[in-house]
Amino acid sequence: MNKPKITMKVVKEDEGYSATAKVGNEFIATQGETFDELREMIIEVVNLTFEDKRIAYSIDEIGFEYDMPSFFSFYRVINSKALSKRIGMNQSLLAQYVNGIKKPSPRQAKKILAGVQKIGRELSEISFLL
Repeated sequence: MNKPKITMKVVKEDEGYSATAKVGNEFIATQGETFDELREMIIEVVNLTFEDKRIAYSIDEIGFEYDMPSFFSFYRVINSKALSKRIGMNQSLLAQYVNGIKKPSPRQAKKILAGVQKIGRELSEISFLL
């Protein structure tokens, strides 16, 4: 049997984080106080779900979708102030999205995601002088 594709939806809660996925007839859910704990719990619950089918996953084989606060909490290396300048968005507005005070419209979310992905592409093409 081929491994089913799994995409966990990660959401920042009042305390900690939750993650859910629907894979075929299986509903997978877990939570953790920190992202590191959440990742450990995700591996544990996914592998328990597919244990009877003798399928095991590593964290690299699982996809993730994040709500905005979770994404910026997990990827703290991305500076929201600098990102707001790059994508031409009001810094205060982006900060409200990042902190979960406001929810971005689909258009705004796509604009933010496009900016983050552009930075990722640029970083993947960098090399250092040795």
